[in-house]
Amino acid sequence: MANALSFGKLLTILSDAFMQLPDSRTGKNGRYTMCDAALGAFGVFFTQSPSFLAHQRDMERRKGYNNARSLFGVEHIPSDPQIRNLLDPLAPIHLRAPFWTILALLGQDADLACAYQFHGSWLCSLDGTQYFSSTKIHCSNCTVRVRGDVPYYSHTVLIPALVKPRKAEVIVLEPEFITPQDGAEKQDCERKAAHRWITRNADQFAGHRVTILADDLHCNHPFCELLVVKKLAFIMTCKPDSHPALYEEIELLAKMGAVGHIEDRRWTGKGYERWSYDFVQQVPLRGDANTLWVNWCALTIVNETTGEVLYRNAFATNHDLSQGTVRDVVAAGRARWKIENEGNNVLKNHGYHMEHNFGHGQHYLASVLLMLLLLAFLFHTVLQLCDQKYQRVRAELATRTTFFDDIRALTRYLFFESWEHLLDFMFTQLELAAK
Repeated sequence: MANALSFGKLLTILSDAFMQLPDSRTGKNGRYTMCDAALGAFGVFFTQSPSFLAHQRDMERRKGYNNARSLFGVEHIPSDPQIRNLLDPLAPIHLRAPFWTILALLGQDADLACAYQFHGSWLCSLDGTQYFSSTKIHCSNCTVRVRGDVPYYSHTVLIPALVKPRKAEVIVLEPEFITPQDGAEKQDCERKAAHRWITRNADQFAGHRVTILADDLHCNHPFCELLVVKKLAFIMTCKPDSHPALYEEIELLAKMGAVGHIEDRRWTGKGYERWSYDFVQQVPLRGDANTLWVNWCALTIVNETTGEVLYRNAFATNHDLSQGTVRDVVAAGRARWKIENEGNNVLKNHGYHMEHNFGHGQHYLASVLLMLLLLAFLFHTVLQLCDQKYQRVRAELATRTTFFDDIRALTRYLFFESWEHLLDFMFTQLELAAK
């Protein structure tokens, strides 16, 4: 698999897509191509070095060669303002394809596809997050809210990702931006974005069983019905306040002794916990005749010594529930949080600076830059999954911060003929071949 999804193969996928990007310029100044602009911005996010292109222009001036060209294929390095001007008119739709091409290649590897299956199904978590906010800077794609007399501008995105319990890496997929929609009277929202994403992309999962994980916001009849129509399973947080009819039915069934219950006693290393599972089949999602019937399960974790409730949550699903399956369904439902912990948290707080304003523009710049950032994150995830040398270097350097500090320093002062050359240099200098 390392050969099938090497850095070179991933970059070819990206370059092929970028070569097709539309160019809105009408003048004769074509020195910097759209491909150069997109690959240049991608290089900044991949190296986590805001000054990467400036350093490479300086290296080109001094030595006649640079790492932007050798590592990422940037023929002519645009300045930061030139990149912003070139990418601002570019609609994000033109950057969707690489996400699915990479996923398709991952899915073709039996071992890797199996590694992300949970009881035969991929788990796809949906999570909305804000990546820009300002009271002054704004564009036509901003969401606008007024607090008092002050307008509040923001950009929000729905980020889907494949997750799995006890697996650190999350595989991000094509995002869905929450932006003003043509012809819509009300502002866009996360619910509508999720509906659009599923409607457009369900067929991309052909040949794979997929379970959608989402929070209580999406646990409603229209969305669950859409998933059923699209032949997708679901496990969603299901709260009492938003599902009164469902919980009235569960309360009635509990009085009749018809709610399943099992308990586990688990040692944490410091003490015992009681894990209590409750479950029932076929309860109404809402209180009318034309409702979807779902299965329901809940987990309560209690400290055995103190009686303190450490965790409590409940889920609605169309997976069958029994004493043999309820633990796994709950574990899958809880894995939804991995998109926040291993996904959005890393993107915001561990080097990618997702909430930093790299450039807002007047049209699509903020969204396009976010897609390039997500592609860089996806590249590193795939390399961590597929490239043994990359795995060894990352493990030796221990922290993400150290790894990228070294990448920034090395690419500033030394020239490398390729990414493989750079990785081989790090591998050799760390004396990993002897270990």
